[in-house]
Amino acid sequence: MNILILGAAGQIPRYLIPMLLAQTDADLYLFARNAQQRIPLIDTSRETRIDGDITDIAALTEAMRGMDGVYVDPVVKSELAKPIIDSMKRAGVKRVIVNSILGIYGEVPGQFGEWNRHMIGDVSIAERTEAARLFEESGLDYTLLRLSWFYDQPGNTRYKLTKKGEPFEGAQITRQAIAQLVIDILNDTTGQYIGQSLGVGEPNTNFDKPSFY
Repeated sequence: MNILILGAAGQIPRYLIPMLLAQTDADLYLFARNAQQRIPLIDTSRETRIDGDITDIAALTEAMRGMDGVYVDPVVKSELAKPIIDSMKRAGVKRVIVNSILGIYGEVPGQFGEWNRHMIGDVSIAERTEAARLFEESGLDYTLLRLSWFYDQPGNTRYKLTKKGEPFEGAQITRQAIAQLVIDILNDTTGQYIGQSLGVGEPNTNFDKPSFY
């Protein structure tokens, strides 16, 4: 299995990359600006760094070729969604897992929903809503991850999923848990995650705001 990670120098890939190496037999292609300088390699036989810009369709299309799946680490706006979708179609790659944010459907209830909207802002939420729409209408085998507010906690890989149309649950989620979820989705053979927009929170954290705020 060949997996392309876009934004591979980000904070979630810091955990995802070693976890993928440990839990799968995938070969990883790590795409980022100045990837050679920013991303240390763990297993040179299974990791390839690719320097590039996500908005560069030609470079992105070349990086996509031969991939079985793509994970997009940056929370996408429409200006990132469009080149990613275009490049995947040009390269003939269908499977993509995309990070988004909670609140794009007005699905976060109560006091936490009000706090979240105030912190993110209506303009930013609208930009992410449009990016989600582009993936949902792309014809790709997408999974959208609407992530709660994330933090680090070694060993905490617990997550709770909600589907589009359900109230969002969980005021926070660890980066380690997000990484584990991505691996679980990539390892899934049932197709249950394809075409899904999933809310991702930590169980038993239905707080008015994240515990670290």
